[in-house]
Amino acid sequence: GQLALTEAELKEEITRTLTTNNPHAPQNIVRYSFKECSYKPVLVMDQMAVHFEMEGNLVYRDLDEARRLEGLPKGSYLNIFNCHINTAFKVNITEAHPDEEKPDTPVNICFLYLNQNKVTLAKAIPHVCFPQVTPASKADKEPKVRSQFNFSEMASQTLNNPMTEISCQTEPPQHCTFSANANQWEIYDAYVEELQKQEKNKEKQKTIQLKEDGDKSKKKMMLTETQNDDINKLGKAAKIIERMLHQNRFDDIAQDFKYFEDPSDEFRGQQGTILPLWEFHYDKIKKLSVTALCWNKKYPDLFSVGLGSWRGMLVFYSLKNSTFPEYIYPTSSSVLCLDIHEQRSYLVAVGFYDGCVAVYNLKREGQEPVYKSTAKTGKHTDPVWQVCWQNDDIENHHNFYSVSSDGRVVSWTLIKVIKDHIKRMKKYKTYLILPLFHTCGTSMDFHKQIDYLFLVGTEQGKIHKCKTYSRQYLETYAAHDMPVDTVKWNYFHPNVFISCSSDWTVKIWDHTINTPIFTFDLKAAVGDVAWAPYSSTVFAAVTTDGTVHIFDLNINKDEPLCQQAVMAKHRLTHIEFNPTHPIIIVGDIRGDVASFKLSPNLRQKQKMKKGQVQPKGPEVEVAKMEKLLRLMRGPDLE
Repeated sequence: GQLALTEAELKEEITRTLTTNNPHAPQNIVRYSFKECSYKPVLVMDQMAVHFEMEGNLVYRDLDEARRLEGLPKGSYLNIFNCHINTAFKVNITEAHPDEEKPDTPVNICFLYLNQNKVTLAKAIPHVCFPQVTPASKADKEPKVRSQFNFSEMASQTLNNPMTEISCQTEPPQHCTFSANANQWEIYDAYVEELQKQEKNKEKQKTIQLKEDGDKSKKKMMLTETQNDDINKLGKAAKIIERMLHQNRFDDIAQDFKYFEDPSDEFRGQQGTILPLWEFHYDKIKKLSVTALCWNKKYPDLFSVGLGSWRGMLVFYSLKNSTFPEYIYPTSSSVLCLDIHEQRSYLVAVGFYDGCVAVYNLKREGQEPVYKSTAKTGKHTDPVWQVCWQNDDIENHHNFYSVSSDGRVVSWTLIKVIKDHIKRMKKYKTYLILPLFHTCGTSMDFHKQIDYLFLVGTEQGKIHKCKTYSRQYLETYAAHDMPVDTVKWNYFHPNVFISCSSDWTVKIWDHTINTPIFTFDLKAAVGDVAWAPYSSTVFAAVTTDGTVHIFDLNINKDEPLCQQAVMAKHRLTHIEFNPTHPIIIVGDIRGDVASFKLSPNLRQKQKMKKGQVQPKGPEVEVAKMEKLLRLMRGPDLE
């Protein structure tokens, strides 16, 4: 039965909203976006559903074709195929009645449309027969119909402007006759007068230009000085604030750097540790490897880092701010080596992978070097693996040395060419010190006390002892089985140097003996080695497995006092001791630099008896190393 509802329920209005959304439309269509290079979902879909569609041949009534079709005689139709009019026929259609005997009567039939030579009726009529179709008589034929495209040929003409002629007449120039006799001295005098006039004009122009340039330079100097003063004041204040914030943020690390001494060393015996301090990282040097490290001798908190891979970069960090570099110099070629001048700490010599050497001046603005070698000045043809500053020559010109894989050791002298009291050009003066015949140089170091004596490590694993004023080898040491990565003289003892290689070994030599004094196998490829500046018997090395090895030959001649993995996942490339503070820095292949503090056992001094004063000076360090050398040489080599 019918549902019984109350009056309130009957009066209640229930609204229903009809939407035009197609419930069967897909919602998970995605298309590829070439702009964003990814597949994106299509949010707007077509919601229309077509239920019936029919194509017709309707003609607008106001057209000539519609009027012509309306004027056709009754009982005829047009045979239209694919929008083309062919011939008109008359068709007699009769209805057949099989049960009744009646004559055939004509029947009016309405055609719906014509399609591909077939006639479709509006509705089916039973018992209809179509007799043979007879063509219409000539009298009933319609006149030939023109094309449905009304075409008419038209032409037009434009008015041509009349031709005009313009002519002008000028007065002829005045003529004058001149005649004179010329001889040799008159021609000479005329040339001299002309030259004097030209020189006077040049002097006048110079004085005017100098005045204008002087006025402009004074104005520019005043403007730039005021601007630079404001910028410098603001920059100094911002740098101080930044360093204060850094110190507050990393206050625990600063306290460890200054005051912390590991108390557990008392229970380790002779072993020591290294304490992690700051980590130096710059976002724009990702995927670049640390290829060189060097401390500034004048400012012990500042050090430079050379980076390289498919491009290069030279950055300077300070212990006062580890979050951002102090100086940044991008380079087109990979930086392989660098060295900071000891006296003039603002000069930095750099060697590149493309064979060029350059000198950067930290006092000058801009990111370009003040000196750079070219093919004209005789640059190296292969990568430069080591550069070393030396003392100034007799004429007080700065000079440094470089070694390359092209087999050359070259001396570079910086000369300022001054002409007309104006500094116009700066260039290099090169001098070939030593050709390494059929040998590729990989490392180099100069003696600490003897300026002309230096060592060269080669790709074949040999080390050559050479002099700057001679092209002959003083001595050749068969050091390693693989290329010599680093060779360095001892800071204190004049006869001792150290070398390392990828053949897993670190060797200590006496340059008067052809065989090594000490050999250490670190069980991994050695990337770099460095002497400690505070002791003649302490050195450190880094290996490709991310381990730092620190030795003190005065305490243990066989094993390291500290063997600590600092970066297990990344390969270490270089290590350097700070010249004044008890810290070291190491670099890896990611471009990161980490600093560590040495525990007391790694920098302890020789114990003295009660009442004795602790000796100081380089003589003490020389004596320590000499004692070891005598012990290792034996009586046969003495």
